[in-house]
Amino acid sequence: MSEPNLDPASQRPVQPPQPARADSSTSSARRSVVRSIHYTLSYLAQNPERGPRGAIVLLHDLPGGAFAWEGGLPGLAATGRAVYAFDMLGYGQSAHPWPSDTSNWGQADCLQYAFEALKLRDITLVGAGLGGAVAQTLATRLYRDKVARLVLINSYLYNVAFAPNWPLTEMAKRQDPEAPHHTKPEDLLADLRATLPNGAAKALPGARLDAYTNEWQGKVGMEMLFQHVRLMRPDYVNSVSTDVELWPKPILLLCGDQDSVTPLGLGQRLANANPNVRLEILRGAGHLALDDAPGAVAQLVSDFAPVIDAPDS
Repeated sequence: MSEPNLDPASQRPVQPPQPARADSSTSSARRSVVRSIHYTLSYLAQNPERGPRGAIVLLHDLPGGAFAWEGGLPGLAATGRAVYAFDMLGYGQSAHPWPSDTSNWGQADCLQYAFEALKLRDITLVGAGLGGAVAQTLATRLYRDKVARLVLINSYLYNVAFAPNWPLTEMAKRQDPEAPHHTKPEDLLADLRATLPNGAAKALPGARLDAYTNEWQGKVGMEMLFQHVRLMRPDYVNSVSTDVELWPKPILLLCGDQDSVTPLGLGQRLANANPNVRLEILRGAGHLALDDAPGAVAQLVSDFAPVIDAPDS
């Protein structure tokens, strides 16, 4: 095991695709959309001309979106592979259907059709936090024949589907279907803004905190966030984590040594159960490893998914 050093109402209308911000991390990323079942999913893509075979596919945590990967996109694109960072259903610029199934199973079902539409195959599938639970569902059940490698970053595993007090306080109480009726949107947003930074080992810049929290404003935003929280179900996660123990392909686990949301012991348990698992400890990183160590994450994933010499459509 190596330990790398770290680098310092019913449906909301779908927003039209927006160009990525013109900064150093996303200047070459393209914002696109793909239809899946009844919904539209938005994603950032780099090197799409390299073809769908062997792409690196990125799934974010709750709360989050494709933007969470921006710091690592250039490093991942340098592998020469196509890179796709999705806004999962109910996040970012993807459709926000309420009510809908945005559990790890529901997200995987929706993404399966999106992946098939994009003809993605032999992919390196990367999931952080809740996205890790979704990635496990895809790799072991719904898209298993087309996932070549799996990367889980501070992923929910086994019976751990959420932390008691992150990204909101009293998470178990907020799973009550009646909770939205007793909560003011402004109070929920204030709690999220105060509690979310506890998932990072380093200070979150104000603009980054805004990116994580602003889409949950107002009544519909609050209902959408409560829906996500209600569907973070330990039985749903455990039903696939036990299958990951038997998954015969390479798995990379990245675990922050300061992660209090998904403790290191979860990753160690999976690593001990499956000889195909390689566990890497992210020193100085909390649960929000994509903020604390974007360069280290990108380097480890890049090394795990070697360069493709020629495009393949």
